[in-house]
Amino acid sequence: MISYLIGKPIPEKDGLTLLVHGVGYGVKVCEKVKLSSIALSELELFIYTHVREEVLELYGFTTKQDREIFLLLIDVSGVGPKTALSILNTGVSEVIHAVQHADTSFFSSIPRIGKKLAQKIIIDLRTKLGELKELDLAPLSAQRQEVTLALQSLGFDEAAIHQALQVVDIENITTAEAVTQSIRHISQKS
Repeated sequence: MISYLIGKPIPEKDGLTLLVHGVGYGVKVCEKVKLSSIALSELELFIYTHVREEVLELYGFTTKQDREIFLLLIDVSGVGPKTALSILNTGVSEVIHAVQHADTSFFSSIPRIGKKLAQKIIIDLRTKLGELKELDLAPLSAQRQEVTLALQSLGFDEAAIHQALQVVDIENITTAEAVTQSIRHISQKS
């Protein structure tokens, strides 16, 4: 199994070729790594070798921590290597923060990840990465649904809406008042 390579990077459409002593290894990397490697004469990568049926793929990471987070992500049922790479493209610290703060909207914003898979990622990884906030899996109340839909129709993102609804006591006021107070709260945070 290949676990480390160092060589000349040659950007390709689907990752890069790492030229090591005359041998070119096709390695799938995050878009950030690919773009930063253009100007480099040498690149070192920590490698994960993915073997599936008749496919052998190499995934490269600039740090061991990136590779460890990647391995944790592909251990989650429903997350394959390509999806994990898309998640890592946002940045390791952002992934850790999203898990610790139970931010499903962070994961849902990534292609091929819905709300249920986002929740699953958080549940599976929070014991490994630590948790700072509990994941709310309870269904939304009718009032909360109305306010959420109203705010979404006004163009606010899910993270801002969620934050506002944590502060505003929407259950004891009318929907219109709840929307107004939520908008006020979101505006103050901007």
